[in-house]
Amino acid sequence: MTNIVIENLSKSFGDVIAADDVSFKVDSGKILTLLGPSGCGKTTVLRCICGLETPDSGDIYIGGSLVNDVPTNKRGIGMVAQTWAVWPHMRVRENLAFGLKIKKVSEQEIKKRIKEILKMVNLEGKEERYPSQLSGGEKQRVALARAIIVDPTVLFLDEPLSNLDAKLRKNTRIELKKIQKELNITTLYVTHDQEEALVIADEIAVMNKGKLCEVGSPEMIYTKPSTEFVADFIGENNIMQGMVSEIYDNNIVTVETKNGLKLKANKTFKVAKGNSVYVTIRPENIFMSRDLKDSYDNILEGRTIYSSFLGKNTEHHIELECGDILKASFPMRQKMRLGSDIIIGFDSLDCNIISRPN
Repeated sequence: MTNIVIENLSKSFGDVIAADDVSFKVDSGKILTLLGPSGCGKTTVLRCICGLETPDSGDIYIGGSLVNDVPTNKRGIGMVAQTWAVWPHMRVRENLAFGLKIKKVSEQEIKKRIKEILKMVNLEGKEERYPSQLSGGEKQRVALARAIIVDPTVLFLDEPLSNLDAKLRKNTRIELKKIQKELNITTLYVTHDQEEALVIADEIAVMNKGKLCEVGSPEMIYTKPSTEFVADFIGENNIMQGMVSEIYDNNIVTVETKNGLKLKANKTFKVAKGNSVYVTIRPENIFMSRDLKDSYDNILEGRTIYSSFLGKNTEHHIELECGDILKASFPMRQKMRLGSDIIIGFDSLDCNIISRPN
């Protein structure tokens, strides 16, 4: 069953087009992440779905019902904003009880639900504390608990972890996904953080300049992007423009760059000789080759011109004989000196072609 359906949604603010003919769906019990840079329109789309903005055109369905003209408080949604919006003058239990009292839930049922939700979000024993007595991570969990305690049809999360430090964000997003799966609640999650989207989402919808670029599983978005923007925005990538010079029967093509570099790449769509394409290869899919006879489809020679230490890996910028530069990520133990010669290799299945920029 599909719980959220967005059809041809558009929204402008004066001359600025914030959402341009956006369409996607979220299946029941799944998390879809709206991902994109600041100003791409993802929060505008979320606000339209919530009823906080009125779209210029398009339809919004929640739970199978058209909700374009339905007030926000009648749409059956739970919401966690970037600022959490936990009421500072209320204790934790009062924050959690607020929505239930509005819905005229009995006091006995309210106490029961608060006890259950505190256990779920690991806040047992803190129900009498004020927000000022909580850490950032605890405030975030109060905001999440307050959103889900009212038993919403769908859950909306707008950059909910952006105010947390890096380590706490990693721990909290795992807890958040665990809670979402336990409740089996359909969730729309907005973020600009690529790693966060890859960890949390069942599907990712990437936006740029008001448009939806592509929708797919985290693995597909990362390993087989279909546009230059997505390939460049999600993680690190080497992107080169070239022309298809050979096509083979096993979905492999040869692409020649303007500097004469010939690469065997994976054909993910129909192409013909002479077509202009983009080639992408992730730095972590490039390996240090010990011998020109290694079983890689692409064997290249060059020299290291720059290195960045990244903890367990070191990223090297390698200038090839033709003048092209590739970024390669090797384990820390594989040390390279600047200016040293190197032979690298990678497989054609890890080298993808993209049909057009976006």
